[in-house]
Amino acid sequence: MNIKKHIPNLITLINLFCGCIAIVFISEANYEMAFYMVCLGIFFDFFDGFFARLFKVSSPLGLQLDSLADMVTSGVAPGYVMYSLFTNSAHELGTNAFIPFLGFIVTLGSCYRLANFNIDTRQTDSFIGLPTPANSLFILSLPLVLKFSDSLLLLEILTNQYVLLAITLCSAYILNAEIPLFSLKVKKFNLKDNALQIVFLLISFVLLLLFHFGAVPLIIIFYVLLSIVNNLFLKKK
Repeated sequence: MNIKKHIPNLITLINLFCGCIAIVFISEANYEMAFYMVCLGIFFDFFDGFFARLFKVSSPLGLQLDSLADMVTSGVAPGYVMYSLFTNSAHELGTNAFIPFLGFIVTLGSCYRLANFNIDTRQTDSFIGLPTPANSLFILSLPLVLKFSDSLLLLEILTNQYVLLAITLCSAYILNAEIPLFSLKVKKFNLKDNALQIVFLLISFVLLLLFHFGAVPLIIIFYVLLSIVNNLFLKKK
């Protein structure tokens, strides 16, 4: 029995396990621990592919398993958080009990992206649309911004159902938008080929120092905007 063949899949299952635990924490309104568990799941999500390439044991099973695990950690978990935010918000859209379930539009958008990612051959070196882990971190950070921020304006914005609906719809859209986004993978160890990634990481680090949890949505928005600017620059060449 080749043990190395099963290591990447085991790591993928740990990602799934982290996602399941995150959902339990969300149900208990422990959003901080849910955020950490999703971060841990994304960490394992990165390394399952790394070890699959390292051991040269990539397989169709691993690809499907990876998407199924991501569906929980980066699909169901952020959808549940949006549901919770709707539930705890003011009722601008009405008191209809169905309204909070609109948060699961994030889950539907994530599911469509993950299925499409498996058959899209263009996304080997970069991404088309926002990756589900990045979107998950964005959504999971919102209740933490509410918890740790003293800003009444932020409180008013993130408890407004119209704003939450806009975030939900934008999230589902950007996951599947035909927008090329750069990858953080390092292929050549030189400054010129990694300048964009280095700039992004440095600014992200500064934002984290300044704003802590509040930096997470800013970093994701910055990532998308930087990719769009980079695309425009490449077109002009």
